[in-house]
Amino acid sequence: MSVAMPESNPSQSSTSIQDDSRRPVVACQQLTKTFKDFWMRDQARAVDNLDLVVREREIFGLLGPNGSGKSTTIKLILGLLKPTSGRVMVFDKPTTHVATKARVGYLPEESYLYPFLNARETLDYYGKLFRLDSKTRKTRIDELLEMVGLEHAQFRPVREYSKGMQRRIGIAQALINDPDLLILDEPTTGLDPIGTKQVKDLILELGRRGKTIILSSHLLTDVEDVVDRMVILYGGKIRRAGTCDDLLSSKERTSIETDELDDATIAEIDEVIRRRSSGSKSILSVSSPRQKLEELFLGIVEQAQVERTATSGVTQGGETAAFLRSENAPIAGDALIDSLLDSGSAQHDSADGQAEQSVASESNISPQEPQDQDDTGIISSLMSDADTPETQSQAHPTETAPSQNQSADDVDTGIIDSLLDSDDNTDDETER
Repeated sequence: MSVAMPESNPSQSSTSIQDDSRRPVVACQQLTKTFKDFWMRDQARAVDNLDLVVREREIFGLLGPNGSGKSTTIKLILGLLKPTSGRVMVFDKPTTHVATKARVGYLPEESYLYPFLNARETLDYYGKLFRLDSKTRKTRIDELLEMVGLEHAQFRPVREYSKGMQRRIGIAQALINDPDLLILDEPTTGLDPIGTKQVKDLILELGRRGKTIILSSHLLTDVEDVVDRMVILYGGKIRRAGTCDDLLSSKERTSIETDELDDATIAEIDEVIRRRSSGSKSILSVSSPRQKLEELFLGIVEQAQVERTATSGVTQGGETAAFLRSENAPIAGDALIDSLLDSGSAQHDSADGQAEQSVASESNISPQEPQDQDDTGIISSLMSDADTPETQSQAHPTETAPSQNQSADDVDTGIIDSLLDSDDNTDDETER
């Protein structure tokens, strides 16, 4: 049960943001971007004197309504747009520095993918752009496809994907290079609640690993669950900035959550509050906590998956890819010994199998077939047996079997001679 009451000290001021000693990953100074028309006249100022710092190991939220300058700011950080004035630094380098591009992963607001490629080919293409070797590409592609739940659809062309499936493969391509800075523009657009929760969990996991993430989204609840700090833009300017606690904590009310209380206990608590505040404060509302719709939805889906209910949609997906997890470390100690023992036993089993096959080939004995032989193989064997001469003679006992010395290609000349004799007799009778 939740009991809401006025805050005992409503005059508290908001906590100021303390200076952080962590190295800045993105720094914008007096950044301005003005779009011009054909006649080079100012048409729209998307970003207006923006001062912004995003530090390492920080999950940073970039919020604002449509047209507030979020996407333009992201494109300026990526170097896709040239600022009208001011400057942007990424990893202490200007945005034109080519080497920094390999350390950045980007998911645009709309997934621009080649429709004729499948999921594996798409990720392999982006892996080659980052000059990853073939072994690394294969490992990461397998892990990313499992992570985003597209293993079963990895060979389908991207043009056949739904918007949510294209969003998932877009997230995978943004992570193929294991970036130090990840920029996500509306990452949960088109995703179902399962995919949305998975993306939020992934963002938190990457943040714990030490990644720097810039997240832009219209879904404020998604941002609230994951970001460390945020700014709210309007008209290209920062209107509010701070941590979630600084911006969202209410200073006018206090919530107390307890086990279920009866009416008499609530009345006593209300009496204590009135007596302590000389009647100026009291309990405003009493309600039972309510489950979130997301929790209810996910619970229903998990129950259906436990019951193995069939579905043609996207699967839930696996764990975070191994190369994106901080615990991904070389094998050592007992684990190394176990791996060597397992490899030795595998080689021994392989040698035994080869020996059995050689013995079988020498004795003209075929290797043992599995018990669940294919039905088509059984039918073929039965049909071949039915075509043998013995089977045909048993099926047609009244027919005379051909002589063993007679070839299948021999011609019965007696029949031909009788036909010729009959034709000669017919001609003699006609002449008479």
